[in-house]
Amino acid sequence: MTRHSPFGHRSLANTVLQCPPEQRREALLHLAAVYDPAQQPALQHALSTVKTEPEVVWQGLWIATRAGRIEAAAWVQPLANQMAQLWLPRQHNSAANALLNVLQNWVKEQPIVLCHAALSNDAGIWETTLVAHSMRALASLEHLVWPCQAVQSHANPLTLRPFAELAPTQQLALVANVSEGSLDCPELREVLTTDALLAGFYNQAPDAPDHWYQVRYRAKTIGVLLFAPNSVNQRWSLQLMGLLPEWRSQGIGKAIIQQAQALASKAGARDVTLTVDARNIPAKRVYAQAGFTRYAQQRLLAWC
Repeated sequence: MTRHSPFGHRSLANTVLQCPPEQRREALLHLAAVYDPAQQPALQHALSTVKTEPEVVWQGLWIATRAGRIEAAAWVQPLANQMAQLWLPRQHNSAANALLNVLQNWVKEQPIVLCHAALSNDAGIWETTLVAHSMRALASLEHLVWPCQAVQSHANPLTLRPFAELAPTQQLALVANVSEGSLDCPELREVLTTDALLAGFYNQAPDAPDHWYQVRYRAKTIGVLLFAPNSVNQRWSLQLMGLLPEWRSQGIGKAIIQQAQALASKAGARDVTLTVDARNIPAKRVYAQAGFTRYAQQRLLAWC
């Protein structure tokens, strides 16, 4: 039996309600039809586990129906540490505003700290709509890629030690200190705790901590390098790279990138990707010098 929600909305054209179990697969297919294949791994996983995931996963899946048929769907997908991602319906759908009205109110009643939406360039028209529904614009993100190739050997003063060698409190302190004064998504860091940030990285790739490192220089830990390899497509994602504030602007960032490139190449990776705030001009300059090029751009908005 479908659970009725106080946030359900009915109009002359559409009825908006939490998706009944028997229509979940159809609703997810509606969403999959909206998104570029490169953005779909989470949706494809959801489709393959639609009958086995716990009910809490599907409480944020809502549909707009007309005469019992699904016209549009939207999903607040739960993530780690009380975070969530909003999967939007097709643009210009007549039910989009009704779905967003209901989800905005529903999210307020949930233990969700941050619910984000990532907009690609061709979905930019959504920003005006989402801001009108009280979403906050957090950042413009540039996605960069470096095709792996033989790396010329350089004398590198840095060494990498397993991040796991640090006690949990030391790990949190290091990431917090590396984030201090960072030009990458400061608005996002305002609303995310350090443990939520690390939990988010872990949730993206549970095997990633095997490739997390502390960066050491002259017997001191001065930064972090957190990788998330994908064994399916041999793409390595650089989740976090940074230095303690007192070690910045000394050319050490270039040395870390060289370490990262050498590490990925030696492991047989096809390429390395990373995401940088479009406003972080110093970092973008260093990445460009290291051979990274932009392949996509997104706007990040959130209810928080």
